[in-house]
Amino acid sequence: MTILKTPKNLKLYRTIAEVADELRLQQSTLRYWEKEFPQIKPKTNGRGVRHYRDEDVQTLKLIHHLVKERGMTLQGARKKLEDNKEQTAQNHAIVQRLLRIKEELLEIRKELDRLPDTDIVAG
Repeated sequence: MTILKTPKNLKLYRTIAEVADELRLQQSTLRYWEKEFPQIKPKTNGRGVRHYRDEDVQTLKLIHHLVKERGMTLQGARKKLEDNKEQTAQNHAIVQRLLRIKEELLEIRKELDRLPDTDIVAG
């Protein structure tokens, strides 16, 4: 019998352990953020096991960016999300895209540095 694994991006729900690993946070931090941010509403089963939707994970990534990367307080991040979540998410997406471009450029630079020195004569 073959068990098919669903890729992360196709899963409807992710466990708290999966989300914590992805964000490199403690599970207790995610549970605390649930209390602080009404936008995060994971479903729970009868045993209290949390199941995060993609929307919840995106919100958690945004909170992570505001708090851990930009140094905002939880209160400041909560206000930012309440006032203008769409603009904040758009700004975060742009920053993430720029970081990926930077990584690609650094990789290209490494590859160029590995090439043997050749004299290029402009003709």
